[in-house]
Amino acid sequence: MSTPSSHFGLTEAQVLESRQKYGVNVLTPPEKEPLWRKFLGKFEDPIIIILIIAGLLSVGVACWEYFGLGHTATVFFEPMGILMAIFLSTGIAFYFEVKADRAFAILNQVNDDEPVRVIREGNTIEVPRRDIVVGDLVVIGTGEEVAADGELLEAISLKIDESTLTGEPICEKSVRPEDFDEEATFATNAVMKGTKVMEGHGLCRITAVGDATENGKVFEAAQIDDSVKTPLNEQLDSLGAVITKLSYVVAVFIIVGRLGLYFYHGGASAPLAETLSYGLQTLMIAVALIVVSVPEGLPMAVTLSLAYSMRRMLKTNNLVRKMHACETMGATTVICTDKTGTLTQNQMRVHEAQFYALAESEAMRPIVYEGIAVNSTASLDLSDPNAPRALGNPTEGALLLWLRGEGQDYVALKADATVLDELPFSTERKYMATVVRSAVNGRPMLYVKGAPEIVRALCTTVANGVDDVTIEAQLLDYQHKAMRTLGFACQELSEGEDAISNGQVTAKSLTFLGITAIADPVRTEVPDAIRTCISAGIAVKIVTGDTIGTATEIGRQVGLWQADDTARNIITGPDFAALSDEELEARIHDIKIIARARPLDKKRLVETLQKLGDVVAVTGDGTNDAPALKAAHVGLSMGDGTSVAKEASDITIIDSSFSSITRAVMWGRSLYQNIQRFLLFQLTVNVTACLIVLVGGFIGTQSPLTVTQMLWVNLIMDTFAAMALASLPPSESVMNDKPRPRTAFILVPNMRWRILGIGGFFFALLLGLILLFNRYDITSMTNLLSGHWAEANNGLSRYELSLFFSIFVFLQFWNMFNARAYATGRSAFHFKGCSGFVFIAMIILFGQIGITTFGGQMFSVMPLSLIDWMLIIGVTSVVMLLGEITRSRKS
Repeated sequence: MSTPSSHFGLTEAQVLESRQKYGVNVLTPPEKEPLWRKFLGKFEDPIIIILIIAGLLSVGVACWEYFGLGHTATVFFEPMGILMAIFLSTGIAFYFEVKADRAFAILNQVNDDEPVRVIREGNTIEVPRRDIVVGDLVVIGTGEEVAADGELLEAISLKIDESTLTGEPICEKSVRPEDFDEEATFATNAVMKGTKVMEGHGLCRITAVGDATENGKVFEAAQIDDSVKTPLNEQLDSLGAVITKLSYVVAVFIIVGRLGLYFYHGGASAPLAETLSYGLQTLMIAVALIVVSVPEGLPMAVTLSLAYSMRRMLKTNNLVRKMHACETMGATTVICTDKTGTLTQNQMRVHEAQFYALAESEAMRPIVYEGIAVNSTASLDLSDPNAPRALGNPTEGALLLWLRGEGQDYVALKADATVLDELPFSTERKYMATVVRSAVNGRPMLYVKGAPEIVRALCTTVANGVDDVTIEAQLLDYQHKAMRTLGFACQELSEGEDAISNGQVTAKSLTFLGITAIADPVRTEVPDAIRTCISAGIAVKIVTGDTIGTATEIGRQVGLWQADDTARNIITGPDFAALSDEELEARIHDIKIIARARPLDKKRLVETLQKLGDVVAVTGDGTNDAPALKAAHVGLSMGDGTSVAKEASDITIIDSSFSSITRAVMWGRSLYQNIQRFLLFQLTVNVTACLIVLVGGFIGTQSPLTVTQMLWVNLIMDTFAAMALASLPPSESVMNDKPRPRTAFILVPNMRWRILGIGGFFFALLLGLILLFNRYDITSMTNLLSGHWAEANNGLSRYELSLFFSIFVFLQFWNMFNARAYATGRSAFHFKGCSGFVFIAMIILFGQIGITTFGGQMFSVMPLSLIDWMLIIGVTSVVMLLGEITRSRKS
């Protein structure tokens, strides 16, 4: 097919040469991490590393006991239990993330075989998008997606939607130097890959393809793994380091202390075999202490808490892809958000319609409605009647949506009127006009719509006698609010009268009907959500491709921009890019808005904030947001955003509501508290067990807690406790607190004192029981509580072991209720919304009774009587009652 253009385009040989030099027009997909590497990554957790070391030591001791000392195979229960803890924790985390990844395998493939019109060797032909090369002449038209970056050679009424790259929904393009916008993010005579032609048509010469395009640079930047450590990672790292150092120090202390005492009491003259046996026993005690000091249930607890929150957050429209994002949201100190589609609805709407003609006469209403319907190039997608969507020019689409809101069917209005002549909109004229045979009065009618000052200048009268001063005041008010304005006029024509001639309206008796103010409205929930964030100590920064005026007005509407804010609080993209790193660091916390921003400006903003110690969340819906989404601690994409943005994010806000982000913060803070509550519970168990092993190692008393019993406590019971504490619902009160410092230790001072105090109390109580059971023969709980004990030196009986084990477990059981009430300001008996906690607590209670009743030789226990159980549960519940008294005094 021949082309009317004088342009010849590339020859086939030039196409091949260009493709070889610049590559194909395809974005290089990111290299996927193999599943095996993703699984091995789970073993980098500091607590898992400690567990692996403890497991290896335990395996070594078990092998010595089995092969060297002839013990039974039960010695392998402990290392097997530790390995089980490792694989359960890593396996669950791996499973949930892989499952989320599969659920996220969405939409990021683009159709590279879509046909594109291109001029080659003087002919207009269609080639697949992937075959476009640098130098090609590409024809673009309404509704088409731009195939690659290019420089415009022709532009007729051309308007491009650049929102996926800059956030700007409509950009007027031109090849006339006088029309160039110096503040535009991308040049007025340039078009970008992935943007969409909303109106008009043009011809461009391709300047970049594939990865070299602006879209490609954004896509590539989105793949860079900055390996940002989350606050929880850092705090668990520091906790792991503390536990490791303490356990090793105490283990060395046991070895040095026991050997010192041994040689002090004449061990130097003892036979070598006896000395070696004593040394091995000392080493085994040290290893046992390291094993019991490691919170085996912690990785499982964290994993279960994150997995549970992941599932629950989905019900609040937060689809979590990366587990860590659940908790990291709670530590967020800064949210960087784009404007279009996140703070606003990304759909232009008529904010206010001032039709003076309607104030003059209601009879003019059909004329106004008809004028809007026929003098438009847009249309509405009504496939979902509850959510109509504008197609074509978004400003004109807003007028059709307004008509629909007025109860008018624009399709019927348009069909009833016969078009006689029309003049399309152009950037030179700044108005459009249509002549129709009106269905209202059967006469020829001229309808004009465009820039208010231009349309007003064409008119001889104004409806209802409104003066120009009033009109100008109204327009100025709208412009201050960064709204787009349109003016409307009409004239009844006589038969055969020419109203349009030589590309201009020539009618001389137009009446100015009124004006409309059009804006992309702020989502209704955003101002409240912004206020919640600010009151929670979270700074919000808007990064947008819009002008300073529009960005400032949106900032004002959402409650971010205040009357006392100055030029220091806002900056344009070019000025932002010109700042040195030192200048940016000095000013960054004052900046509230970046206008005319380019895609990588947001990424630099995020990285600078992170460098200064902030925990940064980024929201966005466009391809331009992807690099920042990837670089942030938490990337939040909108449910109606682009696939590239979703792929780069950690959480997708399904309902695209900013208020869902504040709920994610609430979940994150509550989740962190739940992890703290578990640590309060778990480390109390570990402190108690460590002290028993430590003191027992010096006084020669063997711990009455067997390996299998400790496995029940550390793995099964603690796992259930983790589930119980993770199931606690989020509390809105956490939003009254400021974000925790990133460097804060996860065990705050009052937690440390509680762990040491309660653990010490439990140890003293249990040590007293050990000494009592070693000296006296206890036959029932009634006998124990009566104080009438018969002396015996037979060691601990099976019954006494059962009693000790059950008392130990129930002390921890009731302490779990105290841990649950930590930082709530409520009673441990407050069970509203906590049915999951109560259910799991019952499992632990009956599980302990079941193990003691049926565990037999494996757990070194025997059944207890009903009276014993009632007394054990009743006496140990004093732990919770003391906690209730303490909490009531504080409140």
